[in-house]
This record gives sequence, C-alpha cells and structure tokens, in this order.
Amino acid sequence: MIPESQRTYEIRCPVYGFIQLTDWEWQIISQPAFQRLRRIRQLAWTDYVYPGAMHTRFEHSLGVMHMATMLYDGIVQRSLDTLRDELGYNKDGLNRDKVLVRLAALLHDVGHAPFSHATEDLFPKVENTGERFKHEHYSAEIVRRNFADAIKNGGAFTNYGLTAEDVANFLEGKPEAGKAMFWRELVDGQMDADRMDYLLRDSIHSGVSYGRYDWPRLVHTVVAVPSGEESGPRLGVAEGGWHAAEGLILARYFMFTQVYFHKTRVAFDHHLQKALGEMLPQGHFPAPRNRRELDDYLKWDDWRVLGLLANGKGGEHGQRLANRNHFREITHTPETPTADDLARLDEWRGALGDLLAAEIPAEKSWYKVGQADIPVISDTPKFEVKPLSKYSSVVKNIQAARQVRLYALPERCEEARSRIEKS
Repeated sequence: MIPESQRTYEIRCPVYGFIQLTDWEWQIISQPAFQRLRRIRQLAWTDYVYPGAMHTRFEHSLGVMHMATMLYDGIVQRSLDTLRDELGYNKDGLNRDKVLVRLAALLHDVGHAPFSHATEDLFPKVENTGERFKHEHYSAEIVRRNFADAIKNGGAFTNYGLTAEDVANFLEGKPEAGKAMFWRELVDGQMDADRMDYLLRDSIHSGVSYGRYDWPRLVHTVVAVPSGEESGPRLGVAEGGWHAAEGLILARYFMFTQVYFHKTRVAFDHHLQKALGEMLPQGHFPAPRNRRELDDYLKWDDWRVLGLLANGKGGEHGQRLANRNHFREITHTPETPTADDLARLDEWRGALGDLLAAEIPAEKSWYKVGQADIPVISDTPKFEVKPLSKYSSVVKNIQAARQVRLYALPERCEEARSRIEKS
C-alpha cells in the first residue's frame, strides 16, 4: 500500500488533460480559503456576453500550478549549468524551490474579491500611500494566516521545511525569498504561468480562438538566460522559441481587445462595482491587516453577492444586473487616441450633457520594453542575448490601449446618438 503522504491525485482539465497533485497539495486545496475560489468566477459577468465563460479561479489556480511546473522542469533540464554556476543550486535546492513555485502558483489568487478583477476598485486604500490594496496583498496575508498549519504540517517528508511565510515572501517579491526570486517571473512576469494559463483557459470557455498560442513550444524553449553579472540570470527563451513568445503577447492583445474589453462586458463591470459599493459596509472591502478583517473579507464571494442581488440589494445598478438592462455604448475613441481624438471626445461629452450615463476607460499595456523585455538567447556559438523586441517588430511597435467609451441609458440611446452625430 502506498503511504498516504506519498499518494498522488489526478484532476481532469480541459486545457492540459490531467493535473497531478500530491496528498499534501490536496490537503492545501481542501482548506476553506482555497475552496472559496470555486465561488469566484474567473471573468466576472463575461458569461452575459460569452455564455460559456462560467469557469472559476479554482480551476485557473490549478492550471497555473501545472503550467509553472512544466516551465520549471524545462528550465532545469536545459539550464542546469547556469542555475548551478550563477545561483549555486544543487539537487536539493532545486527540489525545494520546485515545491515553493508550485505552492506560490497554486495560492497566488486566494486573495481575489468576488467576480475577480471587476470589483478591485472597491479595495480600501493603504494608509501611508493613499493607493488601493491589490488582490496580491490579500493573497499574501491569507497565505500567512489561513494556510500556515496546512503548509507546515501537511508534508513532513516533502516540504523541505517550507513555511507559509516563505510562500508569502515569494509572492510579494521580498528579499527574504533569496535566490528563489529568480523563479518569481514564473508567477509574475511578462511570460508567466498565470497569463499563459488564463489566456488558454479563458479562450476555451469563451468559445473564441484569440487566446491560443503555441504553449508547448514555449515550455520546450524556456531557459535561464545567463547574465554574467551580479544580478543573476533571467527567465527567457531560446532563439527557436521567440515566435511562440511573440504569439503569447499577441494572444494577450487579442483577448483583451475582443473579450476582456468587450463593450458590454465592461458595462456589466461598471454596474457590478456600483451595486457592490452599496452593499459593502462603508462602501469598500475590509482591509488585509489582521485576522478579523481577513475573515470578514473571505465571507465575500460571488454566491453572497448574487444572493443579495436576488433579494433586491444594490440599488439601481443591482436591478440593471438582475434584469440585464445595462448601459449601452454610444461611441468610443480609437484604441490609441491622438490629440485630435481626445479633443473630439471633449466635444462628445459636451454634446451628450445629461445623457452621458458613464464614461469607461479601457487601458492596458501589452508589453514592456527595456529592462523587462524578454531575453532571447541565440543558437549561434556565441550565444548572444537580445531582447524579444529586437526579434519581433510587432512586439516592438505594439502600442498600449487608451480607449474611452461613452454610455447612455438604454431608453435614451437614440437621442444620445443623435446628439453625437450633430456635434
């Protein structure tokens, strides 16, 4: 009989076929704070536009762990000398950090609010900065306070002494993570397992092809690119994989413009924020400062919000959600507006006057050049390293989106459009 501590489980996945879990990881996902992710949809109200998009943060988190593991194993296989020479890794160190990466990837989203990113504007502000908390802050504190025992006690022979603090420090990018910081790009970078999974998964469930890219090629060409400097190696790709990396960037661009920024989807996000703002005490979520506040925060999930909406809560915007009576788009700027476009936007605002129900921006940077540029190592004998933007003119020239959309009440659409046409 296989000892319980060595038992493995397989979970079916529409993206990868099967995802394997150890018994220890099984115990971690059984914790209430992780099971809560079953009750948080990955794409908020996107199913009102793409009906299949009903998947959750739970399955996405499993997928990120699986993708991060494949990337990790690929890097170790192809870059062992670099990891040894520049970071001082031995076999035990690599085994230990593989466990750390799996846990961090698995738990990176436990801090999400109801309906994921759609309600993050309702996070409270940090006292000393005035900026809002992010779901990453919640994730790190929930790991520290809600997973400490499961991480410490569940894998006596397999966890290499890892603690919840180790996982949280890694997620936050703190210096205490030590040389494991090299692996952080696998969960928070331009080519990380998070976006690699959500693009594939969201594409499948939405019924679109925009998020598809050659992920097996990326997995088989990702490497640790030597730096020859004190800064250490970086996550990159071999020259044979740069087209796959380019495809990932383009897939992200297409998914945002065609799905995530869909004119009706962002209108529902607007209504959800307004409705939930009326439901929450003081109009925002509890802060991630102590156990009491975190316990209150974890009580908020999609089920609770949907129950409140069904009982008539959320005011006007709650009713619009319940009845699918959303604001309608009247007009919008180009994705990358010029000065003339912005001047025209001002004219539209003036023409609409009291008919302007909402103004919703759609802003996103698709790729960061410079220091964050994905390094590509050549196949030539000199093994030259160049940034992806030197290989791909598409990646180099892709421009950030700064689109603005104007909305009106459904019953006043024709009047609003008429004013725009006459302006």
